[in-house]
Amino acid sequence: MNIIKEVRKELKKHYDREYQEGAHKFFKEQVKIFGVRAKVVRKISADFYKREINQLEKKEIFTLVEEFLKTEFLEEATLGLDWLDKTKKRFEKSDFKLFESWLKKYVHNWATCDDICTHPFGYLLTQHPGLFSKVKVWGKSKNMWLRRASAVILIHPIKKKKMLKEVFVIAEILLEDKEDLVQKGYGWMLKEASNKFPDEVFDFVMKHKAKMPRTALRYAIEKYPQEARKKAMAR
Repeated sequence: MNIIKEVRKELKKHYDREYQEGAHKFFKEQVKIFGVRAKVVRKISADFYKREINQLEKKEIFTLVEEFLKTEFLEEATLGLDWLDKTKKRFEKSDFKLFESWLKKYVHNWATCDDICTHPFGYLLTQHPGLFSKVKVWGKSKNMWLRRASAVILIHPIKKKKMLKEVFVIAEILLEDKEDLVQKGYGWMLKEASNKFPDEVFDFVMKHKAKMPRTALRYAIEKYPQEARKKAMAR
């Protein structure tokens, strides 16, 4: 597709070797990175969306997004998912199946996992909370990115003061997960929930702190006053 070629040509103009080398340090896993700063990627995304992408049919946009996800380059995934998020008003409940397939096929790092889940996919779940029954299944997956996704997808609805019960369901499923990035994911989810429901989240933490990994616990209580944090961290 000409649009994809044009985007890649524009991205290559902003290649930064020093940034590329530094960016790799944020990932334990192997990640493909051009070396283009995030604010530049967002600017390119916005320019193309306004000029060309916004006029396309939803199906055409989804096809472009998947083409970018397939390459597994971080910048292309970021750009494609930004287009997807800009299209969210056109989402339908049935789009869940496609988005889920993308998670399973193309998500192999925390950045892309968080990008799709906290923005477009999280928006879809907020609009159709009945889809949680499908999300819940991810929490028990062998795929660590699906497990992380089961938590971070709830960050969008919880910011809208919705789906607190579901937050606690996922937190219990992931409570003793051994993967550091899954622990950080559900800890982050609880931290966001604490902004809206501080008492309920603190009660949950106090009830389960003996089994919660310290990483998840620290994330979850980050926004509380010092005395509350000390109480939660005490064994």
